[in-house]
Amino acid sequence: MNKNLIESLAEQKIFPIIRSNNPETVVDTVDALLKAGLKIMEVNVETPLIYDAIKAVSHKADICAGGIITSMQAHAAIMAGAKCFSSPIFHMNLVKLSKDKKIPFIAGTSTANEAYEAWKARIPLVKIYPVTALGGPLYVEDLLRPMPFLNILPQGNVKLSEVKSYIAAGAKAIGIGRDLYEGYTYSQITERVQETLSAI
Repeated sequence: MNKNLIESLAEQKIFPIIRSNNPETVVDTVDALLKAGLKIMEVNVETPLIYDAIKAVSHKADICAGGIITSMQAHAAIMAGAKCFSSPIFHMNLVKLSKDKKIPFIAGTSTANEAYEAWKARIPLVKIYPVTALGGPLYVEDLLRPMPFLNILPQGNVKLSEVKSYIAAGAKAIGIGRDLYEGYTYSQITERVQETLSAI
């Protein structure tokens, strides 16, 4: 999924981030997103129980295990069937593990310096987190002006309605969490994603 990760996400545009400590909710949300046409999604490892949810859906979706901060968590996620892992931080231990296992790692960065260091470490997709607090699409634009070679994935309190602005700013794809599913039924989740995708 490595070379494909950027290409597939750039095609998909929306990178859903599912956060729940209930494995059943995770599985049902994955199904609702698959129906909308999204194949790659992040499942945040809120509790060890979530590894079971990853195992349950890994045959039908490309799951990125999210919220990974230790090598032990990354190992468990890979064993459960995750095709990639993502972290709110940029740590060389995780870079090393990603290279050893030949599994993509999406590193979390905030500053221009961190984003550049992650790119130098050959991280295919650099997460900018928490992007809303940092300045939203304008911040992405400012980062890309001197470093157009970065593949950027903005994340952190992004709304579905903002997807277009982030793409216009140069983001490869946009990570969306709560705004995607909180307070919506599974069929509404599918519907809202489909509407946003056709609007792009």
